[in-house]
Amino acid sequence: MRQVIIYRGEDNYWVAECPSLPGCISQGETKETAIANIKEAINGYIEALKEDNLPIPKDNFDTILVAI
Repeated sequence: MRQVIIYRGEDNYWVAECPSLPGCISQGETKETAIANIKEAINGYIEALKEDNLPIPKDNFDTILVAI
């Protein structure tokens, strides 16, 4: 399991990022599409690491909501 951040991008598409996998980002016209796309991106990212015999980073990302 991986933590994902999802937010509305400048082009009104939903952006999904997996902070524990640097550069692993995707998007979609809907939240559901963005989530499906980031799942695919995460799987591809991890498979590429395995193929290259590289370590798979732990999911150690933590979030906090700050009121301003």
